[in-house]
Amino acid sequence: MALELKIPAVGESITEVEIGQWLKKEGDVVGVDEPLVELVTDKATLELPSPVGGRIAKILIPSGQAKVGDVVALLEEGAGVAATTPATQPAPASAPAPAAPEAKVMPAAERLAAQTGVQAATLAGTGPGGRVLKEDVQRAVSAPAPAAPSTPTPPVPQPPSPPANLVRGERRDEVVPMTPLRRRIAERLLSAKQNTAMLTTFNEADMGMVMDLRKEYGESFQKKYGLKLGFMSFFVKAVTQALQEIPQLNAEIRGNEIVYHRYYDIGIAVGGGEGLVVPVVRNTDLLSMAQIEAAIADFGERVRSKKIKPEELMGGTFTITNGGIYGSLNSTPILNPPQVGILGMHAIVERPVARNGAVVIRPMMNLALSYDHRIVDGREAVTFLKRVKELIENPVRLALEV
Repeated sequence: MALELKIPAVGESITEVEIGQWLKKEGDVVGVDEPLVELVTDKATLELPSPVGGRIAKILIPSGQAKVGDVVALLEEGAGVAATTPATQPAPASAPAPAAPEAKVMPAAERLAAQTGVQAATLAGTGPGGRVLKEDVQRAVSAPAPAAPSTPTPPVPQPPSPPANLVRGERRDEVVPMTPLRRRIAERLLSAKQNTAMLTTFNEADMGMVMDLRKEYGESFQKKYGLKLGFMSFFVKAVTQALQEIPQLNAEIRGNEIVYHRYYDIGIAVGGGEGLVVPVVRNTDLLSMAQIEAAIADFGERVRSKKIKPEELMGGTFTITNGGIYGSLNSTPILNPPQVGILGMHAIVERPVARNGAVVIRPMMNLALSYDHRIVDGREAVTFLKRVKELIENPVRLALEV
């Protein structure tokens, strides 16, 4: 009897998902917990594993929308598993030699080839597995035809030619529907702009002492914990301490009430394949820097491998985003409702600053704090960001909590 593969509950309030890429096809033999298909929600992209070892008998929903509980495929438990043979067994002597695989032509290349008259199947593909890409067709179109031999003649100066016409078919639009995750990101960003009184204050931090600590203790930290000592753990601890002193930034509005959180769950913005997601490190006031680094490293890996859980993206009280890893020097981060504060980190740049009456070169980072002015006053926002700056510039205070 075939086993039904159903869409599981993937998070609070999520009732519908989009079927992404099928990682296996009908007839494939799969093992227990082997990923079968990607499920795209409005919070993250997840992989649905096989509950049993066996064979995919039929894919019922190859693409499109599906609801929690829908049957997406039928599995034959145990089918084909015992029949698999080791790859080292020799093939029968009479077996014919395998034919050379056909060149695979990507859809964009196939369309351009049809428009320009190029035989795409005859081209040497430069894509993975020898696939023929659109660029391969473009090169074939623009390649000059072999010239017939002729008697050389002295060059005659010619006026500049007008720009050649673009290759036919290049001026096209590609329409791609938004994924549920991208739609959700767009909705939340627009809502944050429209429904909050967002304001941003700026400061800068001298990163010299943090960099010296990382240089001095980074190797021993990695030997002990198997992790790199990053900048983010310093900022998480600094933000947590500043939130304890300025509780207005660790709050939210519910109707006509202000809810002050007496716990510290810090969201860390992580770039994924489809957009920015914000997994939450819980109870940061109780964690060591090594525990914070471990949590961040784990989140980053699972976001990239699409194994993050929806509940891990919920319930943060404050967010930190680091545009500096992409080279940003300054920006205005957008709030992550219902939170009322978000800290933006930026690239570290050496620049001249005044120290004790002299101009010196120091590694400086611009900091930006966006806040909801409805419950956070300018004094509180500026004091909060100044406190983060003080703790980062003198990180010994993080250990002493002074």
